[in-house]
Amino acid sequence: MTVSASAELPRMSQAGSEKKNITRLIVATSVGNALEWYDITVYGYFAAYISRAFFPNDDPTISILLTFGTFGLSYLIRPVGGVILGAYADRHGRKASLMISIVLMTIGTLVIAFMPAYGTIGILAPVAVLAARLVQGFSAGGEFGSSTAFLVEHAPDRRGFIASWQFASQGLSTLLASAFGVGLTSWMSPADMQSWGWRIPFLFGILVGPVGIYIRNHLEDATAPPAQKRDSPVREVFLRQKLRVILSIGALAISTAVNYLIIYMPTYAVKTLNLPPFVGFAATFSAGIVLTFLTPIAGMISDRVGRTTHMIGVNLLLVFSIYPAFVFLIRNPTPAVIVIAVFWLATLKSLYYGPLAALMSELFPAPIRATGLGLGYNIGVTLFGGMGPLIMASLGSIAFIGDLAPGYYLTLVGVVSLVTLITIRTTSAASHGA
Repeated sequence: MTVSASAELPRMSQAGSEKKNITRLIVATSVGNALEWYDITVYGYFAAYISRAFFPNDDPTISILLTFGTFGLSYLIRPVGGVILGAYADRHGRKASLMISIVLMTIGTLVIAFMPAYGTIGILAPVAVLAARLVQGFSAGGEFGSSTAFLVEHAPDRRGFIASWQFASQGLSTLLASAFGVGLTSWMSPADMQSWGWRIPFLFGILVGPVGIYIRNHLEDATAPPAQKRDSPVREVFLRQKLRVILSIGALAISTAVNYLIIYMPTYAVKTLNLPPFVGFAATFSAGIVLTFLTPIAGMISDRVGRTTHMIGVNLLLVFSIYPAFVFLIRNPTPAVIVIAVFWLATLKSLYYGPLAALMSELFPAPIRATGLGLGYNIGVTLFGGMGPLIMASLGSIAFIGDLAPGYYLTLVGVVSLVTLITIRTTSAASHGA
């Protein structure tokens, strides 16, 4: 018995060490990714204040459209960031790319936090904010491909669970940004919020930046840079992986559309439902809790039942419940109803999000994974996410659509993702997609 127990000790020690390493990897990647998405989310959540600070206009609707137009315009550069930083990760290692992306995001946040308002420096203010958003867009474009490849390559037998933290950390960013929204709008007067209070969340992002940089600098890369030069990963993706890129875009569509609806919700609550800002932030805070804690559970389930089996079921629930949820919300625009509606959408989004990063990573071979993921992901979030708030705000001005614009938009996008998932399942495009 003594010999047997002694033999078990090294194995137990090794298992404990592996578990500790996986936990450290998840934390390091999640902290950086949460910061990336926190900075993006804060801009969307505080759009009403940012619009008056940098895009003043006699018509509040035009001011909001300019703000969300800048929000959406920054997404046009994300595919560029995805390709450049993704190819850099495939050639020089995941860690090298991750360091670049977090540094750039911190710089963009710094500019927005300290930029004087339009009333102080005139046209330079919105131009500088746009430039900062473009830097952030380029940075975030490279984040997903590199960090997802980094995670799945450290635990190939638990891809669903470990890759789910890619999106769970986005839930954490929602939680943090919403907490600032709830706290600041409760404790500060509207005048102080407009004058300087909205800058506080951005200042927090600047403080977190160096922490994320330090943690990532001490990571070990699972995939070493190639010893010999090989064909360009960008060339490989564009020549031979176009269908897989398209499938990754379609699979992502509904989840990113719901994500940016949640970002749009504080503005929707104020501008469309005429509710206090606190209500929208409270709703997104509840969404942040769900996204942070439910997403990894969904990823773990997908490791057992299969990615597409899980995701098709959740997608059907989304398609058939989104429009009725908004009809009910419009007819009953109370704080309780908006919180419940957002909580429901966040629950379905989390269940869908959990396996998504793993499914997308399994579409691409390792040598070009970061490039393929970066391109597909960023085209998807540009088309269906970054432009989402602007599209919904624009649709809302059409008479027969009106306040139900988010319901129409999300239902259509949900159908796109459903068709894509069925295609992936029937063609076995992903190695573990069944």
